[in-house]
Amino acid sequence: MKLIIGLGNKGQEYDNTRHNIGFRAIDKIVESLNLKFDKNKFDGLYTEIKMNGEKIIFLKPQKYMNLSGVVIKKYCDYFKIKINDILIIHDDMDIPIGSLKIKFKGTSGGHNGLKNIEENLGTKEYKRIKIGISRNNNININDYVLGKFSNEEKEVIEQIIELFPIIFNDYINLNFEKFMSKYNSVK
Repeated sequence: MKLIIGLGNKGQEYDNTRHNIGFRAIDKIVESLNLKFDKNKFDGLYTEIKMNGEKIIFLKPQKYMNLSGVVIKKYCDYFKIKINDILIIHDDMDIPIGSLKIKFKGTSGGHNGLKNIEENLGTKEYKRIKIGISRNNNININDYVLGKFSNEEKEVIEQIIELFPIIFNDYINLNFEKFMSKYNSVK
């Protein structure tokens, strides 16, 4: 069983903000599979599918991002999901806009949602897809990540979001080393 999580903040005021790029990516995957987030449990919207004989759960935590770990831990415990079978999709300010970085482990890099996940899971060793949103040193960090993309940024972001059904397919069908190699080598 796999658990794929898109990080974001609940509420319409956060739609299409930089911090909600994880929600956008997972929405695109779920839409491509003709699924809907039609179940609600432990402060999370989820849906599931069976592929290649394996159950895959897609999750959008419905607590604020900084409390995502609480929700993810409940899902792991309830569905008996191993840490190695978790994939988190999230924004990263230290990566150029529209670029991807796939990692197996690492630090939170100052991302409070990841800090909370690490506190609740008790490890930094989980798989992640980081979507670059760049950094703007002229704007307060909170204002920046909770801000909307400029028109130029939207074009770049839309292109990467459109790729997520293919990225998901590769995640399911390639071993993780090959998956990382494929996407980390693309600039």
